Amino acid sequence: MRSPAELDQVQWHDLTHAYGPAADVPELIRALYGDDADTVDEAIHELYGNIHHQGTVYPASAPAVPFLAHAVLHVPGRRDELLMLLAVLADHDPEDTGSPHWPGRPVAAICAELVRLLPQLMPCLADAARPVRRAALRVVAAVADLLPAEVRATAGRRVDELYAADPVPAVRADALAVLARLGRGTEAFDSPFSEVRLAAAVLAADRSGAPYEKRLVDVLAEDGADPDPGEDDFPWAGTTSPDDRLTHLLTRDVAAGLTVAARWIASGDLGSRGSRLGRQIAETWRDREPEVLDLMLAALPHQRDARGRAECLTTIGQWIERLPEPGTDLRDTLHQYARSDDESAAPALLALARSRDPRALELVLRTPGPDTLRAAASSCPGAADRLIPEIRRTLASGATGNEAIELIGALTGFGAAARQAQPELLDCLRTRRAAVVAARQIGLNGVVTPEITALLHEATHSTDPSLRAAAALAHHRLTGDAAPALRVFQGLLDAQGPVHWHLSSLQPLGSAAAPLLPLVEPLLTARYEWTRMAAAQAHHTATGSPERAVPVLAGLIGPTPVGLSALKALAAIGRVPEELRPVLRSFAFSSLRLLPAMPFSDVHPDEELRALARSLLESH
Repeated sequence: MRSPAELDQVQWHDLTHAYGPAADVPELIRALYGDDADTVDEAIHELYGNIHHQGTVYPASAPAVPFLAHAVLHVPGRRDELLMLLAVLADHDPEDTGSPHWPGRPVAAICAELVRLLPQLMPCLADAARPVRRAALRVVAAVADLLPAEVRATAGRRVDELYAADPVPAVRADALAVLARLGRGTEAFDSPFSEVRLAAAVLAADRSGAPYEKRLVDVLAEDGADPDPGEDDFPWAGTTSPDDRLTHLLTRDVAAGLTVAARWIASGDLGSRGSRLGRQIAETWRDREPEVLDLMLAALPHQRDARGRAECLTTIGQWIERLPEPGTDLRDTLHQYARSDDESAAPALLALARSRDPRALELVLRTPGPDTLRAAASSCPGAADRLIPEIRRTLASGATGNEAIELIGALTGFGAAARQAQPELLDCLRTRRAAVVAARQIGLNGVVTPEITALLHEATHSTDPSLRAAAALAHHRLTGDAAPALRVFQGLLDAQGPVHWHLSSLQPLGSAAAPLLPLVEPLLTARYEWTRMAAAQAHHTATGSPERAVPVLAGLIGPTPVGLSALKALAAIGRVPEELRPVLRSFAFSSLRLLPAMPFSDVHPDEELRALARSLLESH
């Protein structure tokens, strides 16, 4: 260990952390020894942010370890926090230690320091404070795979003592998990402590893999429903919360996960554990929306506050469109919550609108919001005469940002009726409120006047490149004049930086984009995959020929966002190589979701991937 007196012996200026030179680390470590609690809090927070930033460690991290270990033993009241900092710094995948690159990694140096210092930190396993004992166990676990035989044996004896005799069941459960990492498995299903039985079941499930035997599921359901309420339930290495590992295990076996979630909810949904597990199952597995929405419906009465109810209702709103016919009980419950006067009303109304319940329209018009207006426009396209005036009023009142984008997006499904909002769209374009989507909708509306074309032409000179592109394309759509669009896109494609967004928007130009081919063709072999994908789209748009585009797009197909975009482009071209059929079958028939949800996306990417794959398999 090294005391603060030795800090100046390290050349911190030559080391780096998340924010550059690590010259501030000595003062942060010295601050740990101060008397002011707020200053100490801030120092710990800063150390978490610079030598361990969002799971990444740096050259300055390992040199800090001996000083942090000294602080563990000499800073009263902060041992648990400092031990946890050491544990997360040393977090690594044991499989990585066999890599030839391991010795040169910053985490390898951290682990080497912690292994060397562990014997001096082991007295913390006997600390009177339970948080310190629990944090110390996580330090042992962090380097368990790297301990030399003698230290491993000593650590094993100390951890064994905690497992056998600690007065706190949660500490015994932690000790059981650490013994497993030290290679000493222990059966504990007959323990009198629920925390220990739960830890034993988690370890057994991890070893066996899915599907889990019934006795494990029963233990997970029974003993996991009411966790130890202590505030020191620290996460284990590789996780962000104490429940991460258990949730991950249960989502691997969907039948077990649904069973456990239902029993946790029936037991009161303490800590929202059951409803949270249900949400994760919906995001992990396909076609489980009916069971998950049943879980959310059952969980609603158990929520202790409006925030908990709002989370359940948000989950329902996210998936309810996947139900062909949402049940009466579910829609009635949503209607009841949508009429409340707390924060659960908004997500309930959004879910009700997405359920296609006719009662939603009146509530939306009574308390309109951008997202609910858009949902109502989608589910009630025949109500344009009632919804468009409200959309116009809200836009006219000065809506900006995402709110304005949602409102303009609501107009898209109304077809020619959306022209009623032309004055508000023009004002958005003038005032640069959601101007990009306003320009696109103006182009779709098909109304041509000198004022409109002049406004669009003016916007093609904006400093915002996305607005220049949208306005140029709208101007072309309305007038047929490609010159302004070619001028704009020539400049955009000549500019430094990412160009894939602009390439992807060229489709409305069609063959009029041909003069841009000298700029597009070199990008077919760009290093950035999004650029190659968009260049292939643009090449097909300009030439009408699939010969150059299809091989590029086919090479990008995969369960990734860019792979999905490439698949959409192939579908639009109408040519899918035969060798892609096995990949399409995997997309179409996987029981697991292959893509996660994306913020601000109207359609879940995985649902889009599956539907597109099935359509292509049927048509080719």
